[in-house]
Amino acid sequence: MKKLILAVTIAMFSFSSANAELGVNIGISGQMGLFAASATETDKGTHGTTTDSTETNSESEYLGLGWASVFIEKSLGRAFIGVDYVPSALETETKEERRNDKTTTDTRTVKTNKIQVDFEDLTTIYLGVNLTDNLYAKAGMMTVDVLTNETLGTGSTYGNTDLDGTMFGVGYNATNDSGLFLRVEGNYLEFDGASVTSANGVNKIALDSLDGVSGKLSVGKSF
Repeated sequence: MKKLILAVTIAMFSFSSANAELGVNIGISGQMGLFAASATETDKGTHGTTTDSTETNSESEYLGLGWASVFIEKSLGRAFIGVDYVPSALETETKEERRNDKTTTDTRTVKTNKIQVDFEDLTTIYLGVNLTDNLYAKAGMMTVDVLTNETLGTGSTYGNTDLDGTMFGVGYNATNDSGLFLRVEGNYLEFDGASVTSANGVNKIALDSLDGVSGKLSVGKSF
């Protein structure tokens, strides 16, 4: 996915340099989103000195996030292609959980688990079309690195992973005579599932779904 994004960006610059009129838009955006996520944690029962059945816990959460991004686009008649990049990490709150861990047949110990997740290098490549002089629609593919920061009572750790997804949006664009533009946009974002397994092989967390909506405000310059 990231190789595709790099190839598209290079192609945009190469195509633009061959034309007297660039047809390039560059800008910055601020965005607020609300996401719904569901995940499943699996704890194998055949660890330590026990042979209990495997435990499975599922949870759903809502998450509000705000972030800024930069973007570059190439106009292709009424269509356009672009790349949007978020330079800073999107950080979740730290979640703490205390649970009884059965270590022997008759003994249980309280374990405290803390986990926090960073979403880094969120990048979107998208294709859009101008429906009127001001209204447009677009669709694209996203990729993001997922970094898990955890403190587990077992002393184990989870590895990092990445997510791919899709987005769909509609917006309103206003451009003045000097090429400065202002956009207001609404988007729907949906990410594919992923899973990570603890280093000791006992615990597994699977992201079953992650999707949400966002409102976006952009300012930029056309060349």
